[in-house]
Amino acid sequence: MPARFLKPLHWIWMATTLLLPAHAGEAQEAPRPFRIGVLNAAWAASHPTVEGLKAGLKALGVENGRDVTFDIRFTEGKLDTMPAAAGALVTAGVDLIFTSQEAATQAAKDATKGVPIVFTLVGDPVGAGIVGTLAQPGGNVTGVSSLQTELVAKRLEVLKTLAPAVRRVWLIYYGVDLSTAPMIRKALEAAQRMKLEVVPKGVLDASELRRLLGEVRRDDAVLALEGSSPDLAIAIIEQSLALRVPAVFGTALWVGYGGLMSYGPDYFAQGVQAAVLVAKIRRGVRPQDLPVEGAEKIDLAVNLKTAEVLGLTVPRKILLRADAFRR
Repeated sequence: MPARFLKPLHWIWMATTLLLPAHAGEAQEAPRPFRIGVLNAAWAASHPTVEGLKAGLKALGVENGRDVTFDIRFTEGKLDTMPAAAGALVTAGVDLIFTSQEAATQAAKDATKGVPIVFTLVGDPVGAGIVGTLAQPGGNVTGVSSLQTELVAKRLEVLKTLAPAVRRVWLIYYGVDLSTAPMIRKALEAAQRMKLEVVPKGVLDASELRRLLGEVRRDDAVLALEGSSPDLAIAIIEQSLALRVPAVFGTALWVGYGGLMSYGPDYFAQGVQAAVLVAKIRRGVRPQDLPVEGAEKIDLAVNLKTAEVLGLTVPRKILLRADAFRR
C-alpha cells in the first residue's frame, strides 16, 4: 500500500479504538428486582411467615434489595380493609403476592387473575375454594396448607391427655371462613371416638365471643380453629384465663400469649417452606404447575404457667414430646 495512505488509516484505527471503551465498557443495566407484595392481618410488618419467607429466600441465594424487594401491607386485624389492600398491591405492579390466612388469600385472589399468589396459613385451601385440588391448584394460586383439617383430631387427643376431666369442647371459628366446614366434620368424628361432646360455634367478633363463652361451665374446654381473625384468638385467650378453662390452638404463637396448648405448624417454618415456591415462580414456573404443599414442621407447645393457673399437671409423655414451652 502506498505510504501516503498509511497515516490516514492509522488515525482511523486509533480513533475507533478510543471510541470503543465509551460504549463497550459500559456496564449492562442491572435487572429490576422481583417485587413481592405481602398481605396479612398482622399488627406489624414482621409477621413470622414474612420473616420466614425472607430467611428462606436468603438461604436460596435470593438477596433482599438486590434480587427481590417487599411491599408489605398489614391490616392490624381489620379484615374489612383487606380487599383494598390487595387492590393496592396489584395497582403498585408487584410481581407476586404472598399471603397469610384465608381472608388475605381470598382478597388477593379476587383482586387479580394474573399476578401469582403464594399463600400460607390456609387450613383447607380446597374447602375454602382457593384452589381446585392440591395436586393441580389451577389459576394463579399455590402455597402451603397448614393442615388444619388433618390435625384437628390430634389436638383433641392431646387436649384429653392434658386435661382428662374435660367433657365438652367449644369449637370456636371465625364465622365467614369457608374452610372450617371439613374441619368441623373431622372434629365431630374424632370426638365421638373419644366420648367428647363438641359444640361448633361461629363468631364474628370479640363481643359475640364473650356472650357465647358465658355458657361455658366447669370441665369445658375451648378449641380455636385456625382462622383469619387474630382478634378472636386474643379474646379466646383472655376469656379462657378468666373462666379457668383450657384453650387449645393451632400454632405455638398463641401459646406465647397465654393459650394452654397448641399442636400445629410453625408460622416461621411455613414462610421458609413457601420461599421455595416463590423462588420457582421468580424463575418463571407457573403457580398452577406447583402443587399445594402441606406444612412440614408440626410443633406441640404447652404453656406451663397457664397449666399451673388452671390446676393442671402436664403429663410426662406431653413434656417429652413438646417442642416449646412458655413459662
